[in-house]
Amino acid sequence: MTVLVPAYDVESPGDCLAACRDIVAVHRRMNVPAVFFIVGKLLETEGKAYRDLLADDPLFEVASHTYTHRMLRDHPICGPAVSREEIISEVRRGVALVEEVFRRPCLGIRPGCGFSDGLSGAGTVLEAIASAGCTYVSSRLWGPHCTLPAPLIQAYDYSIDGFAHLWEFPGHGWHENVLKGHNAAPGRLLLWPPVYPDHHPSGYLRTPDEEFTVHRYFVDRAADEGLEYVSLIWHPWSLRMFDPAMRMLEFLFAYARERGIGFTRFADLRRLRN
Repeated sequence: MTVLVPAYDVESPGDCLAACRDIVAVHRRMNVPAVFFIVGKLLETEGKAYRDLLADDPLFEVASHTYTHRMLRDHPICGPAVSREEIISEVRRGVALVEEVFRRPCLGIRPGCGFSDGLSGAGTVLEAIASAGCTYVSSRLWGPHCTLPAPLIQAYDYSIDGFAHLWEFPGHGWHENVLKGHNAAPGRLLLWPPVYPDHHPSGYLRTPDEEFTVHRYFVDRAADEGLEYVSLIWHPWSLRMFDPAMRMLEFLFAYARERGIGFTRFADLRRLRN
């Protein structure tokens, strides 16, 4: 059975915390688990608030989104990688803050922005993540040549790079903030010929119903193809700016249940591989 992994990139002060409160309310009401990748720097100032919100609820996994969201490898849209020493610091400090604030192991990490090929060939980054104690990454978040949408690639390990115990869980579909015009324009991110020729948004989204339709495409396709999981790329601040009532989340979670799709967290998928 295909499962949906709701995952959120928690990146900005203030706005993300308020949005996460609204998101958590939907998850609790609908009994849906989720993963929150939190930037470590936020936990230095808002750690208690995030701990009070997430720490005692078994629905929620908290993972790292690095320390300050700086690039761990070169990215043609988001900029060049930081130095080797800064890469190590971004990984270790981000993971350590999650563990300190939430008083539990941090099993996963998502680099800022993500990459077309994940962390393949990025030995320094993989070594830093492995030495920090993580057992999975979610870094493959773009299509070919840093285009969108990100294809429905499934989990794999980094044994080819010498890290067989470290698994990659790619994200899928559109970065929803891009589709709303909150960041880069979608026109320059489309690949031609498209990866999914039957899925081609005509412009910026205008309503939660339109956003639901975009995400539903990837949920349907994953289920129809019998894939293990599907996980969309969501940002709390952007979700709340566009849809304060979080109606899209309610629509999508209800639809997934109707289709017989389950819900889980990345840590749970990783444990299946032990």
